[in-house]
Amino acid sequence: MSFSGQTAAQIQAAFQSGKATAEQVLDDHLAAIKSRNEELNAFLEVDEQGARFAAAEVDRKRAAGEPLGRLAGLPIALKDNMCVKGWTTSCSSRMLESFRPPYQAHVIDRLLAEDAVLIGRTNLDEFAMGSSCENSAFGPTRNPWDSNVTPGGSSGGSAVAVAAGMAPLALGSDTGGSIRQPAGYCGVVGMKPTYGRVSRYGLVAFASSLDQIGPFAHTIEDAALLLSVIAGHDQRDSTSVDAPFPEVRDWDRPLEGLRVGIVPEHYGDGIDSEVSDAVHKAIDAYRSLGASISEVHLPHSKYCVAAYYIIAPSEASSNLARYDGVHYGHRAKSFSNMIDMFEASRGEGFGDEVKRRIMIGTYALSSGYYDAYYLKAQKVRKLIADDYRAAFESVDVVLSPTAPTAAFRIGELVNDPLQMYLNDIYTIGANLAGIPGVSVPCGFTSAGLPIGLQLFASAYNEETLLRAAHQYQQATEWHTRRPEPVSGR
Repeated sequence: MSFSGQTAAQIQAAFQSGKATAEQVLDDHLAAIKSRNEELNAFLEVDEQGARFAAAEVDRKRAAGEPLGRLAGLPIALKDNMCVKGWTTSCSSRMLESFRPPYQAHVIDRLLAEDAVLIGRTNLDEFAMGSSCENSAFGPTRNPWDSNVTPGGSSGGSAVAVAAGMAPLALGSDTGGSIRQPAGYCGVVGMKPTYGRVSRYGLVAFASSLDQIGPFAHTIEDAALLLSVIAGHDQRDSTSVDAPFPEVRDWDRPLEGLRVGIVPEHYGDGIDSEVSDAVHKAIDAYRSLGASISEVHLPHSKYCVAAYYIIAPSEASSNLARYDGVHYGHRAKSFSNMIDMFEASRGEGFGDEVKRRIMIGTYALSSGYYDAYYLKAQKVRKLIADDYRAAFESVDVVLSPTAPTAAFRIGELVNDPLQMYLNDIYTIGANLAGIPGVSVPCGFTSAGLPIGLQLFASAYNEETLLRAAHQYQQATEWHTRRPEPVSGR
């Protein structure tokens, strides 16, 4: 029996019963990587030696009866924008192709303290800018359900690692849906916590007021376990919240009394009929579980994409200014003066999508345009956040599709950035408002591609969100399906 594709809880049960060792579990996941990574390009690098050392140490501790951490022996994949000592942190960019950080991300310290086995770094859209994992300097990642379609982005590599049985758990980052959208496209669980719940220290910045690290898993319980480890205050991050992460109790308590809000604005033009049907069946499932269903309105949600694609590029323009060929990162080999060096280094080091967003952000922040674009977008952001606050006065969770369609074909939208950006239409609002959101599988299209269901809750109310999503998984079997290890249809 292979442990590849099993949940973290199933693997932990095998540890407890003596039916598995950490080294056996690691071997099965390394075999899955060797079998499928050439096709899917989920991992940029696998630290086999380090992972084997960590797994052997877990087995030694277990045999000696020494205390073990909550993640002991579980292989975990990491999006390649989180700093790990001894590893390259490239952000899938030529700019940082050879960068080895001198420090380590807060979340990595938390994982290691709980005896996790860090298995390798996963592919992403360059500097986390993208919705398809096609913008990587090291080639696109492919969806394990059909290798001709995208896995979503920007955390596509981490979503694929879990979906394809290469790791039971993974970390990604979510700036505008970069965990939830690929989770939806790949048929796994992906969660963005409340902004500030998880430290951003050691996460290479894209848009600092929006970025948040979160888990990928097969089940809500597994995601909650990983989130409980990485969440918590960190004084090195000024936005980190000094509040304990709530332990979810009474997982199976019935949902009678849970108030679920449905947003009519999410079911207009542009949503695929199969996605709409699957989400409405999920609504019926919640009704049968005892939840009450009512409409709530987010009147400013139609401005989410416009506001986001001013705010995020503006912050990216500022954050990426440090990559100038002087401090660190790529430096051009041929130039005539300092200005020429800046231009050549950034021109060679950044890909097209990163350049596009830097130019948009620089324009929005420039003299004479700041008030008209960036300041106005921030005012709209406040209105969007106010809409969510008003909605949560009458409901406990808001339910919506994760994306308007299932995964699209690789290359289909690469020359249509506006249409690409519209794939984030249902996910962006949570980042602008700073609230938690989660995507869980809720069906498949006639072509066999996963469909994602998204739930939101008010800030710092992850407990309600996790319990509501868990109950849906207990009542359905979509999350138990695994992709066959075959090439695209």
